[in-house]
Amino acid sequence: MAGLELLSDQGYRVDGRKPTELRKIQARMGVFAQADGSAYIEQGNTKALAVVYGPHEVRGSRSKCLHDRAVLNCQYSMATFSTAERKRRPHGDRKSSEMTLHLKQTFEAAILTQLYPRSQIDIYVQILQADGGNYSACVNAATLAVVDAGIPLRDYVCACSAGFVEDTPLVDLSHVEESSGGTQLSLALLPKAEHLALVEMDARLHQDHLEGLMDAATRACKDLHAVLDRVVREHLQEVSTQLGE
Repeated sequence: MAGLELLSDQGYRVDGRKPTELRKIQARMGVFAQADGSAYIEQGNTKALAVVYGPHEVRGSRSKCLHDRAVLNCQYSMATFSTAERKRRPHGDRKSSEMTLHLKQTFEAAILTQLYPRSQIDIYVQILQADGGNYSACVNAATLAVVDAGIPLRDYVCACSAGFVEDTPLVDLSHVEESSGGTQLSLALLPKAEHLALVEMDARLHQDHLEGLMDAATRACKDLHAVLDRVVREHLQEVSTQLGE
């Protein structure tokens, strides 16, 4: 990565975006009829698919059953063709296990699981094409899929990555920016109450910079909230039109 200028003198990034500008986002809900809820999202060149089943009876060992709330079963995986390198174990490696845990923690903070005691909700997310911000794309796709399944949420869960280049916070990092070796932060936010569902940082950062990076990521999550809300409203309008016919 030596010699690559991540931020130009004019303040533009490698892909032409401004520091606080999101990548182009396209999303669809209800992409699978067999699932209770499903969604597909593209954030730049990163593409993710989410499928939700449930609430349903707890499968497997009855000891997993919780009498006061639903059990969340999450699984993250990457398609073997999602990166330039062919992955031999698309959902059995350490990174996938870590991302699965992060997804579970994120949605436990957002889904009203107490409404479904002794039940199970399954959330499966797969990265079809990886170009940075994998966790964020998965959370945003899963949020739309959970909404599509009709499962109540405290609020939308919006996630975005952020990083530092030359003391300038950048949001919604691409693969090139993630590969630069700088500090990266992933933030999942419930935007209305500004409740943090998950914060992860992969390197040390001086506390003087933390507030600026958190503020940039929070604003980006709120921008994402507006996009996801529009997708949901358009989907509802489309479904209402089809039912009216």
